[in-house]
Amino acid sequence: MSSLNGIERGKLERLLCMGTGYVSTFSDSTFETFFADFDIDIHNDKYTGTGTSKAKKLRQFWKLESDHLAGTTIAALVKHVEDNPHPFDPISEDDKTALIRDCKTIASRLMAGKIDLGQLKKATACFDAKHLAKQIHRIEQSIDSDPALAIGSAKELIETCCKTILAERGKPVSGTPDIPTLTKHTLRELKLVPEGVHEATRGVDVLRRLLQSLGTIGNNLAELRGLYGTGHGKHGEFEGLLPHHARLAVGCAATLVAFLFDAHKTSPGGTR
Repeated sequence: MSSLNGIERGKLERLLCMGTGYVSTFSDSTFETFFADFDIDIHNDKYTGTGTSKAKKLRQFWKLESDHLAGTTIAALVKHVEDNPHPFDPISEDDKTALIRDCKTIASRLMAGKIDLGQLKKATACFDAKHLAKQIHRIEQSIDSDPALAIGSAKELIETCCKTILAERGKPVSGTPDIPTLTKHTLRELKLVPEGVHEATRGVDVLRRLLQSLGTIGNNLAELRGLYGTGHGKHGEFEGLLPHHARLAVGCAATLVAFLFDAHKTSPGGTR
């Protein structure tokens, strides 16, 4: 659920000319296409709780979705207004300039301190793994609304990443390996520090330490998931972690996964 307040919603609705049920210059089809770029089906039943007009769907979207997703789409909507002025816009140019500035500030507030998974999406785009896209989407949706789910999903994302890379290289790990085992096998398979490089070579020791630190991300997330995530039942008075803890966990997982996929694509035996 986004933290948009009444004053902010009023400014956005005025800028987007939502008073008559429309949203700016969008038709039903262009509205659908706009939100599809964010992996959102804006015509889904979940957004029709108060009606089926574009304006009512957008209000419901703002009510249901996270700050980051709301802020990201608002920034794009403001850009749309700038590029596609409404032919019957009653707002004066001076007022509109001030309103656009205010709405950009609203978008920035909503996105501030949030996790940007754009680099992770880019790194995973070439892989035919729909489960990856679903996991990333679930993480984006749950960081603020369900931190425990975000933490659990971050750990699962690393597992999926390692299994995908090892399978593509013909080196799957048999049985039901835990995340430390998967991470260890993946780092070894990628040969991130080429064998035969002399220890005295500048930076090799530093690189090894960095890789060791990356390798512990999966281990630590597995432990965190066990304590606070969705992996086990909790007693009735259990108090979970807050969104900023989830953002830390997700940020670490996203860094590791993007790094591993990039390394997989650019090293021998990888997907190009």
